[in-house]
Amino acid sequence: MLRASIEYNGTDAELTGIAQGAKAGDGGIAHGERLTTFVDAAVGGDPAALATARDALRAAGGSALLVDAAAVIGNFERMVRIADGTGIPLDGLVDALSGDFREELGIDDFRSRRQTHKGPLARLLAPVVRNVARVGLRFAGRRSQRG
Repeated sequence: MLRASIEYNGTDAELTGIAQGAKAGDGGIAHGERLTTFVDAAVGGDPAALATARDALRAAGGSALLVDAAAVIGNFERMVRIADGTGIPLDGLVDALSGDFREELGIDDFRSRRQTHKGPLARLLAPVVRNVARVGLRFAGRRSQRG
């Protein structure tokens, strides 16, 4: 979803920051380093680190950014737990669209990733589908910005 949003808005961002956390810097995303520090603290379980990260994010981007970030964290935690708990595999389109960055970030090494199996045809078509989607998202983003 983040990658689709990046494509739609026509911006550049380094998705490796997701896997590397705050040490990756902003990664081309406004307040990226503070956001990843907040995410790490929220899932890390250290109340003092969470309070510090929360205050830094609010100071940098305001209360609305803090609330949005907390909501996204909560939603993703919920979705991941449900998917992992029930063994839900990625559907074919999501699998095809996300293959390149899953590999780059090491996501395919996670135990839960074993639930998704893709055949040889899907592996061959995945790069084409990703490129078509990227172009389509950028086109739609430019068109919506023109009004």
